[in-house]
Amino acid sequence: MTGTPVTVRMFGLLHLYRTERGLPTTVEFVVPDGGTTGRDLATALDLPVERIEGVFVNRTVYGIDHAVMPGDRVAFVPYGTPGPHRVFLGLYDAGRGER
Repeated sequence: MTGTPVTVRMFGLLHLYRTERGLPTTVEFVVPDGGTTGRDLATALDLPVERIEGVFVNRTVYGIDHAVMPGDRVAFVPYGTPGPHRVFLGLYDAGRGER
């Protein structure tokens, strides 16, 4: 597959999920030239998609189906972020549709 790597980080329970399996919580993953979705990227990394509330792409939070392009910086955030932080980070709106 051709493409450029993206840097992917996992937070909260997703971080724990990876460490319990002896896997790194920050990875480089090659994304196809045409991009992929956060959902497909999470699936490829064997993350529990049903536990992901939002995906940060280049420091902006989106819903899980947002496009991830080569070279992007990505972070997956699970459900469970405390109330005020949800609004401040934009997680409250992330699952309600694309911005």
